[in-house]
Amino acid sequence: MRILHRGVVALILTLAPACALASFDPPDGNLQNTQSAVEQLFALANQTRATYGLGPLKWDPALAAGALQHGIRMTQEGSLAHQYRGEPDVTFRASRAGAHFSLIEENIAIGPYAAGIHQGWMNSLGHRANLLNPAIDRVGIAVLSRGGALYAVADYARAVPVLTPTQVEAAFAAMLRARGVTVLRDANGARALCSTSGRFNPTDGASFLMRWQGSDVTELPSDLLRRVASGEYRQAAVGSCPAQLASGGFTAFRVAVLLYGANSASLESR
Repeated sequence: MRILHRGVVALILTLAPACALASFDPPDGNLQNTQSAVEQLFALANQTRATYGLGPLKWDPALAAGALQHGIRMTQEGSLAHQYRGEPDVTFRASRAGAHFSLIEENIAIGPYAAGIHQGWMNSLGHRANLLNPAIDRVGIAVLSRGGALYAVADYARAVPVLTPTQVEAAFAAMLRARGVTVLRDANGARALCSTSGRFNPTDGASFLMRWQGSDVTELPSDLLRRVASGEYRQAAVGSCPAQLASGGFTAFRVAVLLYGANSASLESR
């Protein structure tokens, strides 16, 4: 049996729902549908993670679709590789299939049966680290049978929710309010600054601008937290805009936050 793993690929800046395993029909009549092997590898992954006290992985159909495309290419090549000539890498394959993530990693193998492939991954430090990574929460698996061998692809990821700019702004606003900062109703200025990268010229009493780009909108960036904790600021404006130069197929959000000092004139809040 031959196995090959790909190390963690993560978003440097700093949901898919669970569903039934989707069946597929390979385009080549010589390829056999091996849904039972997919289900077995999925079950074995979660059983093994539970043994190590790790949370279960939820099935991601978009990751599975991206894995299937690579699995088909593997059967055509008859060899193991994470990227063949002219093929996008795993980040683009998964993103193109509709997955949203901040971290992604991949295990591949050619073997005679599913349980043996899983055990081979567990016996390899790199594959084992991928499967038991506590940071991942989603998986998509594809297995194709050809010539008596199983070609398996498992793509693991940390999912990122699909949010609109308004939802991103609301998430930041809620975290700021929880720390005693009033969020202004007018977000136009912050939105305009979000889409730029130039030097900040204080206007309208704002004395600090933070531009941030990343995938986690559940915590305020550390620099912004320090500013808020200083007690120097009482009001803020939050604006979101499209991410700039996001790496590969990773999902990222971009936000600008303007902070107004305690001595700034009171502005209309929301």
